[in-house]
Formats: sequence, C-alpha cells, structure tokens
Amino acid sequence: MTSQATSGWLTRAVAVLAEAGVPSPRVDAELLAVDGAGLRRETLATAADPGPDFWALVRRRAQREPLQHVVGRAWFRRISVAVGPGVFVPRPETEVVAGAAIEEAARLRHRASPPVVVDLGTGSGVIALAVADEVPVARVHAVELHAQALSWARHNCQGSAVRLHRGDLRDCLPWLDGCVDVVVSNPPYIPPDGVPVDPEVRDHDPAPALYGSGSDGLGEVRAVVARAERLLTEGGLLVLEHAERQSDAVLGLLGPGWRERRGHRDLAGRPRFVTARRSG
Repeated sequence: MTSQATSGWLTRAVAVLAEAGVPSPRVDAELLAVDGAGLRRETLATAADPGPDFWALVRRRAQREPLQHVVGRAWFRRISVAVGPGVFVPRPETEVVAGAAIEEAARLRHRASPPVVVDLGTGSGVIALAVADEVPVARVHAVELHAQALSWARHNCQGSAVRLHRGDLRDCLPWLDGCVDVVVSNPPYIPPDGVPVDPEVRDHDPAPALYGSGSDGLGEVRAVVARAERLLTEGGLLVLEHAERQSDAVLGLLGPGWRERRGHRDLAGRPRFVTARRSG
C-alpha cells in the first residue's frame, strides 16, 4: 500500500518510525493513517494532517509497540482478528501453516460427513477462524488454556462457526478421539535461551505463547503430537508449526504411529512446519 505522492505529515511520520528502527516505516505509517486514523488510502497524498490522535499512534509504534496492537487488529489470509496485550500476534508465515489445514479440509468437504478440524493452542483463534472462513462446511474446534488469550479468542470467534473450548492441549476434547480429520497447531516452541531480538515480539507477545517447555523448547510440540495421535482418525492429517531450525527434531518425534512425514517451508523459504498422517 503506497501512494504515488507523499504528504508532508506522512513524510514526517515515516521519518519518526525509521529513526526508531521500525523495519517497514512507510508501510506502517500508511497503515496507521488508514486503519488507525480512518483516512482513505487513495487520499493519503492530499489529505490534511490527521491530528493528535494519529501522532499518538505514531509515537506508540515508534516505541516498538506492535503495529497490530496499535491499530487493534491483525490481518491473516482473508480475515482479520482483534489482538492486544495477552495474546500472540499472528505472523504471515503461519498463513502457510493454516493453508495446509485448509487444503486438507477442503479436500474432504464433499464427503457425507463434514470434515472435523481441531486447532490446539488457538491463541487469538486465527487459524480456526481461517479454516471456518475458507471451508464453511467444516466443523472447527479451537482449544486455548490461558485466560487472556481465551478472552481474545472468545471475542474473535463470537458469531462464527468455530466452537471454542477452554482446555489443555495435552488432554482436551476426549469425546473426539479417533474422529478428527485435521489437527493443526502453532504451539510455543522457542527454547528458554532463545529470546527473540525484535522488541515487538520479546516485549509484547505473552511468554506462554513463545517459550516451549524443556531445554529444547519442544515440550508442547511433543504434547501436540501425542494428543493428535489420539484425536485423529486413520489417515487424518497433523499440521504442526515449528522454528526454522527444528524441522528434523520435530520429524523425529513422529514415531510408527505416523506415515507420510514431511517438512515444509514458508514463503521465505525457511523450514516452518511438518505434516504427517495418522497410521491405523
């Protein structure tokens, strides 16, 4: 989103953000004007200075508060969700993870029984909502344990077809054991000593959504694998996100109960998630 010319106030906003080290100052300044101050994108080049409210948003972003927190929303595939303190901000790379779950659910949409999809550790609810949006026939369940994230998920899932449950991904939804077609998860997986460099992540994303348990950070990943092994029907698909250096380790967690184990890359070419099918 870039206008052909630049208003003086927009140039100043871009300079403020650039000086603060914001990675994409022009894009962020325009989004603050459009999604934050309510200006129309096509009039940015000629619009008058939006005033104090806009500059307050610029200052917040210059302090490296996540753009999504400043405007109150995160964009993901075809939808957006409300986000803020206490919930993980969805990342573009996770859109590819959601896409694998959506593709599998869409493949099964013409069956006599609707496909059943479970999103473990849903956070804001964004993966579950994306599946429900793109495969409306699917029966989508989302599970979240932590109270603040659950509150955001409740807000986002209100009025949708997603069935939200408070629970631990280790033992949730026992009545669905053996009945699920797709389990998808973006669990915490950063090792305890792998503190992110970006202040937007380090200082604002909740620790339970970032840091996995165990010295390798894969405690929750192991739990997802174990739970999915019980939830999935024979041939059901697991879609599991991980850090770019964890692909081999995660594939190694998939024992004889799994077949068609594969690693996949995100749009930047980095190892990002694995898929596997439940054996009989």
